[in-house]
Formats: sequence, structure tokens, C-alpha cells
Amino acid sequence: MPHTFPATLRAAGAALAAALALSGCTTLLRQPPPPGAPLTAVTAQLGQPNAVYPLPDGGQRLDYGGQPMGQFQYMAHIGPDGRLVSFDQVLTSENFAKVQVDRWTKADILRHFGRPAEVSHVHVHNYEVWSYRYKEAGVWNSMMHVHFDEQGVVRQMLNGPDPMYDDRFLRR
Repeated sequence: MPHTFPATLRAAGAALAAALALSGCTTLLRQPPPPGAPLTAVTAQLGQPNAVYPLPDGGQRLDYGGQPMGQFQYMAHIGPDGRLVSFDQVLTSENFAKVQVDRWTKADILRHFGRPAEVSHVHVHNYEVWSYRYKEAGVWNSMMHVHFDEQGVVRQMLNGPDPMYDDRFLRR
């Protein structure tokens, strides 16, 4: 019986995560419009985004996210002409590998990945840490931790297991 509580808690957490993911992502159940569709068609088909991030070229990214419980974050890239360029799941190992440590800022991370699942602090370095749930290599339940200094510049990135899905974090 000693593992009943953690197993029950884990099952409840998984059920909650699934419910939250499904309730907040009806966008995923809809097909995005084809590339070239105007912004009005994108929002008519996918609904209003959780956030809109302006891009340096005059375009914008519409955040259709699944954080804090989901392992996905969909972004609609709208070009400067107001038309859909792409609609992608951005929380991938390949996209995290594009982050430029010591160059990117909080604004860059928001534009590329949206809001994090969790925000914490590392007091030794006085870093703020944004953590994103994702499937590393499309397989492992992971979290990517992006560490920012006091100026909001990315200083390091670390990934590891997502405690929500890892038994080691539930046992005492």
C-alpha cells in the first residue's frame, strides 16, 4: 500500500493535465487555414490567441499555447503582409537548440515559445528561470529551463525530466 497515494496522485495529475489540455486547446482539434490565409481567417478558424507577439519584420506570432499543463505550444506566424506564413508546434528539441545563450532575451523567448509553464528563481546566480513542458525528441516527458540574468538575457538552458510525470518526484 505505500505506493497507492503516489500512484493515485499521478493518475489524478495526468487526468487533470489531459482535461486542461483539451479544454484549452480546441485549436488543436481544428485544422489551421492554409499558408497565405489572411489574419481574419486565422482567428476565425482558430479563435483568439492567448497572446500576440510583434516580430521585428512587422509580422506577428499568435500564441495558441498549452502551457502550463500541456507539452505543446502552437504559434501562428503572420507575415508583415497580414497573411499566415506557418502554424507550428514550437516546443521541440530542434527549436530549443536555436536559442542563442548570451544573446537572446525574455522578449525573444516569448516570441519563439510563448509563456512558460513555471517561473522560478536560482538565488545563487540571481537567475529567473522559465520552464517549459515538452516531449524531448518527441518521446520523453521533459522540461526545458531557460535561465535569465537580471538584465533578462538568457545565460543557460537546462533540460530534465518533468516532475509531473516522473515517479522519483512523488515518492518519499
